[in-house]
Formats: sequence, C-alpha cells, structure tokens
Amino acid sequence: MSWLWAIIVGLVLGLIAKAILPGKQQIPLWLTAVFGILGSVLGNWAATGLGVNDTKGIDWIRHLLQLIGAVVVVGVGEMAWVALRGKKSRA
Repeated sequence: MSWLWAIIVGLVLGLIAKAILPGKQQIPLWLTAVFGILGSVLGNWAATGLGVNDTKGIDWIRHLLQLIGAVVVVGVGEMAWVALRGKKSRA
C-alpha cells in the first residue's frame, strides 16, 4: 500500500510542480509522477538531514521540502527530456 501512496503523492507533487514552473512542460504524465516521487524522496532526505522529518502534528516543513524537491526534479527532468527528444527527432 505504501507504493500506491508514493505514486499518488508523487503524481500530486509533480502536477503542483508543473503548475509552479513557468511555461508549458512537455513531459508526459507518467514521467511527471516519476519526477514527483523522486522529488518527494529528495525532500524527505533533506528533511531528515535537517532533523524535521518527524514532528508533532502535520510535518509542514517536510512537505514544503518535498514540494521544493519536486519542483527542482521536474524542472531539471523536463530540460533533459526536451534535450533527449530533440536529438531523437533530428536523427
């Protein structure tokens, strides 16, 4: 069940990250979910490093770090996706 939640949270975080980033991202929905999951893992890692991964109540700082991680991963991943797709279409 945790994998299902990871996919759902990753998709939601990826979609929010796409909405935050300026312009239109050209990555497919499945890749948005993958990048969202990776961003969430990156945010959890940062929260653990800062010691804010488990607090009383809602972990707002951890969730914010997950969103920041998703924005970074979606932004970088989208640039890589466009670069790879551009090279394939020219060949």
